[in-house]
Amino acid sequence: MDTVLYEFRTAIRTSNASLLASTITPAPPAHDPGRLYAILRSTNSYSIEADVRYGLMQNNREISLTKARSAAWLDVYIAYYKVVVVLLDAEEKTNQGKLLEADWNRVYEAWKELVTTLIKGFNAGHFEGWTTPCLYVAVRCLREFAIKADEANTRTKGAITFNSGLQDDVVGALDKNDKLEDAARVINRIFGLCISDRASLDESRKWGVYYITNMMFKTYFKLNSISLSKNILRSLNATASDLPNFALFPKSHQVTFNYYVGVVSFLDEDYTRAESHLAAAHRLCPAVPFAHKNRALILTYLIPCRLLTTHVLPTPSLLAPYPGLQQLFGPLSACVRRGDLAGFDAALVAGEADFVKRRIYLTLERGRDVAVRNLFRKVFLAGGFEPVKDGQGGEAERLRRTRIPLAEFAAAVRVGTRADAREGGAGEGGLEQDEVECMLANLIYKNLMKGYISRAHGMVVLSKAGAFPGTGV
Repeated sequence: MDTVLYEFRTAIRTSNASLLASTITPAPPAHDPGRLYAILRSTNSYSIEADVRYGLMQNNREISLTKARSAAWLDVYIAYYKVVVVLLDAEEKTNQGKLLEADWNRVYEAWKELVTTLIKGFNAGHFEGWTTPCLYVAVRCLREFAIKADEANTRTKGAITFNSGLQDDVVGALDKNDKLEDAARVINRIFGLCISDRASLDESRKWGVYYITNMMFKTYFKLNSISLSKNILRSLNATASDLPNFALFPKSHQVTFNYYVGVVSFLDEDYTRAESHLAAAHRLCPAVPFAHKNRALILTYLIPCRLLTTHVLPTPSLLAPYPGLQQLFGPLSACVRRGDLAGFDAALVAGEADFVKRRIYLTLERGRDVAVRNLFRKVFLAGGFEPVKDGQGGEAERLRRTRIPLAEFAAAVRVGTRADAREGGAGEGGLEQDEVECMLANLIYKNLMKGYISRAHGMVVLSKAGAFPGTGV
């Protein structure tokens, strides 16, 4: 415990927030892997209070702790010692394969006691604003221990455990998660503690608002209670004028916040807002190995957004660093580019399980309109140009044919869906023409195509300027 308290005194003397936060981290630092066991051996439950009090008061002239502040930190480190005791016991049993004996509930409750002690200290004004990173450790580990406790409870009951994998934060758990729900309530208290701080901005807890918000997002997503995220956003919007400029927060806070707001908007089908936030997250996220997973998560939602909002498909160079995304979106994108409707439907079916898991299936399904647009654009390009009229200039002034028979679009749909290759495929007549007219009307309504349908003449009349917006023709 002496090492921890020495680092505590150094952190207080130099106002080193990261060093201070490391003294209550329930994991040993890389340079001192045996720290937790050294803490366990250095004292016991009977003498911990006296040992910590002595360690805090050593060289007190250098750090000038008041009696009240000293008492508040005393409570924190006593709580921290209790965490170390139960944590090492749970980890040892887990490492020995005695999963049912590892009591992660005790670990969670011990850590929750430490978090509550921190909250009391901040509420009483004993901890200064620069010590806010201690709350980062508090909420991060509270969430982690809650998940482990719920998993342990689930094993005991023999029920299904958490989903895992690429979208661990987006796919909710399948069983009741009492500890994680309790953790969400505690983290919400810390959110209120930060956002309601009235100290001047240079020493305000408001600088921790977005980190705590991001942990709330992660917790709500894990609980499959994504709608609760909107309450957090409403609180932020209501106090936006009192918060520091968003651009002044750490990049990591900005990236994570933009990602989660983007996903919430995506699931609300507000694709324009979703694209704005996801694009910001992708732009700010560094293209370095440690951020590789984060960039892949952002692109998982940004790619379908752009398909719907700007009809832009991911390039091979964008997908190249991400084999998982290449497998998800590569076949689908190729079919959209070619206007291959049958291939698009097959790719959607092949990836259905992954698309549903990531909640992007319905969005990608709407991308079929872009595939239809590209198919009909080929019909338009294949139609060539109108004959040159007297007085008209050279080749540069020639206009493309804009009056195209419905039958040509119907033929393209038969090719694109491979209807002729299927037994009982539709012929030239009624039902197929009605379907093609619906496709055309849908594209015109969504501004993927400009023109109108003349049913009386069996003709589609396209705009002479920008018949297919965004494609150059």
